Amino acid sequence: MKQTYFKYIFALLLFGSNGVVANYISLSSCEIVLFRTLIGTLLLFILFFFTQQKPTFLSYKHDAFFIVISGLAMGASWMFLYEAYQKIGVSIASLAYYCGPVIVMAFSPLLFQETLTRSKVTGFVAVLCGIFLVNGQGILEGKTSWGLFCGGMSAVMYALMVVFNKKAKHITGLENSMLQLLISFFAVAIFVGWKQGFSFQISHSDWIPILILGLINTGIGCYFYFSSIGQLPVQTVAICGYLEPLSAVAFSVIVLKESLLPLQVLGAVLILGGAVYGECASKKRCKGEPLPS
Repeated sequence: MKQTYFKYIFALLLFGSNGVVANYISLSSCEIVLFRTLIGTLLLFILFFFTQQKPTFLSYKHDAFFIVISGLAMGASWMFLYEAYQKIGVSIASLAYYCGPVIVMAFSPLLFQETLTRSKVTGFVAVLCGIFLVNGQGILEGKTSWGLFCGGMSAVMYALMVVFNKKAKHITGLENSMLQLLISFFAVAIFVGWKQGFSFQISHSDWIPILILGLINTGIGCYFYFSSIGQLPVQTVAICGYLEPLSAVAFSVIVLKESLLPLQVLGAVLILGGAVYGECASKKRCKGEPLPS
């Protein structure tokens, strides 16, 4: 059990460091996501083969359709997120992105016939207040409107990813993440090909962070994540999952020397605290978790 906890926490810390690693890549946001999904998909296919798992998606065509929609949403979410990283910084972009689960929680009565309790409403209101405090200064100055838009859209796409992923109840674990990454890669590849073609200017210094992001943070991180969540209590998975955005903010402050104003720090506390409080109000969480950031 200690090994399982270690793998889960280590995976969350890897995901939390994505923005820091991407900061050292001089490519555009969509190019970074393209290489990340390509390398991660290849590694997950190898892991799926060597663990001798059998594909099940052909037996569940409706679920496979939901995985396709979820994968498309994930590709769009990551492109918005990495654009936000470059425009408004890793810390604020990460906080914006992790409002996605709260959006799902707010609409859960309509989508999943779940009860919207007072605790969930309180958590949602706290997150909204946190968003205002974190982004209020930038909105007033009008300096980061595109970056804030991308951060908000990354959360919306995250929410769509979660909704359709939850509907794919029979395709879970490593197969789920492998298929989602594959669909995301195709979606991003089509967008990149339409926007600029496949001619890339990659410097020698870019290759190490690209490989770290694709092989370690995405491939190994997803393998550790999905091989551990099924063996941990659902509530533990839900609450500890917020270590990812918390570590993303911490890494950005420590490594990238980003700074948050006192009101933004309060906003970060409200966002994470409200999300965790709302999560605690849920009775259970689906084990077929979507990919984190």
